[in-house]
Amino acid sequence: MSEVRGLPWWSTPLAGLAGGFVAGLIGWPLPWMIGSLLAIILGRCLTPWQLREIPHGRKFGQWVIGVGIGLHFTPHVLEQVASHFGLIFFGALLTSVSSVVGVWLLRRTGEERATAFFSSMPGGSGEMVNLGARNGADLSQVAAGQSLRVLVVVLCVPALFKYLLGEGVPLSQPAAVDWRWLALIFPLGALLGWGWQRLQQPNPWLFGPLLLSALMSVSFDLHLGLPNGASQLGQWLIGSGLGCHFNRSFFRRAPSFLGRTLLGTALTMLIAGACAWCLSVFTHLDLRSLTLGMMPGGIAEMSLTAETLQLSVPLVTAMQVMRLLFVLFLAEPLFRYWVGKVTV
Repeated sequence: MSEVRGLPWWSTPLAGLAGGFVAGLIGWPLPWMIGSLLAIILGRCLTPWQLREIPHGRKFGQWVIGVGIGLHFTPHVLEQVASHFGLIFFGALLTSVSSVVGVWLLRRTGEERATAFFSSMPGGSGEMVNLGARNGADLSQVAAGQSLRVLVVVLCVPALFKYLLGEGVPLSQPAAVDWRWLALIFPLGALLGWGWQRLQQPNPWLFGPLLLSALMSVSFDLHLGLPNGASQLGQWLIGSGLGCHFNRSFFRRAPSFLGRTLLGTALTMLIAGACAWCLSVFTHLDLRSLTLGMMPGGIAEMSLTAETLQLSVPLVTAMQVMRLLFVLFLAEPLFRYWVGKVTV
């Protein structure tokens, strides 16, 4: 079946809307992200139409979600997160170290060292591709491994949490919406995201708005939330953008490599769950929040899951951010140390 590439970009959000609507009808968690993601993947894999990514759509979705995540931070919440800094540090370290399972699996089956390492690190796809390029990795394999890891976590974790652990207790008083503050926070968050991007920093359109929103929320003790529909809009745009990374050729490419990556991701998730249980026993903190914070997924997706299930969004976000920092700053030095030790 030949592929058709001429469809206008606006067909992508329409397909995402249809997927989100169906997912909402059947009660799937994070329906507007997961439904749109699956609709785009199925459309690109089962039909000749190669739906195109919405121009800047994923950035816009991350901007909205970043502001929403930041608004969960208040002075009291920040004190709680700071009091658990050691736990956050240790949990993020465990998640980062557990990625060695994926490296071992790929190396056991003959994958080249740099490709195995940077494909398995739980960091952002773009950042790991850049690091892999500097160290001689197969960039298509690194991008495929990173994309598959995020896809598996996004599809599996929210569903497992909802159907095995149940919904969280609904908030008795939803956060207020103050359009005056939001009219200030959103453009400043976009400006910071743009600056973050100019400095070539990771996840600029998530981190920039998140940091600005959290700073404003903590500084002025705002206790605000996003208006109805804003989170769903962000989910829809993120899911639609992520789905455009997959098509038939992606799943046909090196099926053995993808299968081992899938197994490595599953084992890493199991290790994260076991470590979270141990930490929960010793600290008496909520097991679900700790588990979600240690999952090797994207910051936006895991924070959204925490929000949907009424878990500790700041704790989950802090653990996810700490894990990403570990990988970004330590992955390349550790790889070069490994290579140097092997060649000595």
